[in-house]
Amino acid sequence: MKKTLVLGASDNPIRYSNAAVRRLAQGGFEVVPVGVRDGEISGVPIQKGQPPMNDVHTITLYLNPQRQKEYYDYILSLQPRRIIFNPGAENPELMKLAKDNGIEVEMACTLVMLAVGQY
Repeated sequence: MKKTLVLGASDNPIRYSNAAVRRLAQGGFEVVPVGVRDGEISGVPIQKGQPPMNDVHTITLYLNPQRQKEYYDYILSLQPRRIIFNPGAENPELMKLAKDNGIEVEMACTLVMLAVGQY
């Protein structure tokens, strides 16, 4: 399955990042929520900072472009196959960096992609 890092994860159940973590886990995906606060989503602990990890297939972003800047080097260092820019996370600067590093870029909604079977 596609190991997915959810960047901007929140333990608040009304947040889209929370729903994405839950839906990915329910779908059998290995999901790693990364946020700024301690917490958990459906038993999966939220990691803070820039935790090291391997074999990341997808990074799905729930951070606005200003908040993404501090993660540029981290995101690129993980060498994901793709980055999904969810609504509100669109960022031409990071999109260009990703493309220049051979990373597929999608402007889409992770929840919609999962719902229609295109994840």
